[in-house]
Amino acid sequence: MADTPANRPDRGPDVVEVTVDRERGELRLSFDDGASGAVPLAELRRHCPCATCRAARQAGHDPTPDRPTGVADAELVGAWGLGIAWDDGHRTGIYPFTALHEWVVAGEAPFTPDSGLGG
Repeated sequence: MADTPANRPDRGPDVVEVTVDRERGELRLSFDDGASGAVPLAELRRHCPCATCRAARQAGHDPTPDRPTGVADAELVGAWGLGIAWDDGHRTGIYPFTALHEWVVAGEAPFTPDSGLGG
């Protein structure tokens, strides 16, 4: 039996392509279930799942700097997430692929103000 998202209830779809398009200001993603789309980098930064940014959102503050930020670097974190180093020096958030998949499918961030994970 093929290893597909339908017969792996413990995992979401696997990411098959990740592209940081700095010129367009977006993160483009494709998944093995056929879902694909783009997430604006500014929104991705605003919804950073790290503890510091979660605490700021929970307190009702926007955790992003007053100036636009870009991506300095991005790297896969195992097979489950994407780590992004922003050009404002922030680099502690890891974006789980399950949440990014949900974002691509729903067209909006799945993150709640007090959590880095969807829910």
